[in-house]
Amino acid sequence: MSEERWAAVDAYLAALLAPADPVLDGALEASTAAGLPAINVSPNQGKLLALVARLQGARSILEVGTLAGYSTIWLARALPPDGRLVTLEVDPTHAEVARGNLARAGLDTVVQVREGQAMTTLAQLVEEGAGPFDVVFIDADKANNAEYFSWALRLTRPGSLIIVDNVVRAGEVLDATSTDPDVQGTRRLHERLASSPGVLATVVQTVGAKGYDGFALALVTAEQ
Repeated sequence: MSEERWAAVDAYLAALLAPADPVLDGALEASTAAGLPAINVSPNQGKLLALVARLQGARSILEVGTLAGYSTIWLARALPPDGRLVTLEVDPTHAEVARGNLARAGLDTVVQVREGQAMTTLAQLVEEGAGPFDVVFIDADKANNAEYFSWALRLTRPGSLIIVDNVVRAGEVLDATSTDPDVQGTRRLHERLASSPGVLATVVQTVGAKGYDGFALALVTAEQ
């Protein structure tokens, strides 16, 4: 089955279950206007993130990789009135666009956008005692996926859920000899998921408007 077919099914489902939304559509338009890469989650994936956050009863969410704030809006809307979301972004331009999108969404008092290398900002959050977060969504540079996951374990608690995007790489994760740092970083993530005590994890492969990829889901079951 072709990617065109996957995308067509995705569009059909999104029209019914994640229909056009002025705020979300505006966030994508602002992203395009600013020249940001079109690598945001799809509407169906955004809806999935929001549903998972609601199922978790999440009151606090950490996002690693903001881009224009599209997935951030989906997640923040799933929070209760007193909820909070911290999102980490390395690129100042991306962070500026995201802040504008969040303000237009009425979420600028709910979401804190932190700029800087995620390794640094994650360490700062640990030092500040910012956790535990109920949900962590990791969607940043893939070469550091395993390291981001390890930091996420330090910022969560038993019962927290860690979600990592783009963990199949169109099947390239099968290639142990790959020279692509994103593939190798993702393979290290899978190995870390498999070897981490106090974690139950699986990967769900996906197809759709974003091609062939997948999400990792990791439930924290014990203190780390």
